[in-house]
Amino acid sequence: MKYYVIAGEASGDLHASNLMKAIRENDKQASFRCWGGDLMQEQGGELVKHYRDLAFMGFIEVIANLRTILKNIKFCKEDILAWKPDAMIFIDYPGFNLRIAEFAREQGIKTIYYISPQIWAWKESRIHKIKRDIDKMMVILPFEKDFYQKWGMEVDFVGHPLLDEIGTRNGLTIIGKRNTASPKTKSSLPSYRGVGSKKSTPCCPSCSRRRGTCMTTTSS
Repeated sequence: MKYYVIAGEASGDLHASNLMKAIRENDKQASFRCWGGDLMQEQGGELVKHYRDLAFMGFIEVIANLRTILKNIKFCKEDILAWKPDAMIFIDYPGFNLRIAEFAREQGIKTIYYISPQIWAWKESRIHKIKRDIDKMMVILPFEKDFYQKWGMEVDFVGHPLLDEIGTRNGLTIIGKRNTASPKTKSSLPSYRGVGSKKSTPCCPSCSRRRGTCMTTTSS
């Protein structure tokens, strides 16, 4: 199958790359065209736009770059029509992705959303748009499954992707959904949307090459 994957942030690049790897294990003929980053490209994705050119945060920055954003939306739609994917996979980034999801639905393309927008925390009214335009939700928090099922949507709870990432990078044992890290294990977690806590500390060279900071935590 042909998958068109859109991630607009560093965290999305990480999670999308892991998803692409898992898809390829089950679909050897899978091909990917992506908006994302280096990690998605490493998994064989044909990179169309890098997230560094997409990440506009805050009202003022969005307004200042509105023309660029609208051009990106127009270009994305044209690229989808040209490539003719079998499925669209959206990774968070709702301001952009929900607009493209509406377009994809109109073209009869299957739409999948991985890592839900936090509509249960704010702008719950967007559920109507999501229900209309998204065929399947893949959620990472247990209560999100109940939330979408309440609205009659097809939804799978797949667990939080950072558990797999911690296990891969730090050699921790992940059994099912339980993290059995040994005591006093130090972990470096990429901060969500590039915003770390005020007590965050630089932790590794690879993090300094990515947008945002890392949060260093210690289990006990």
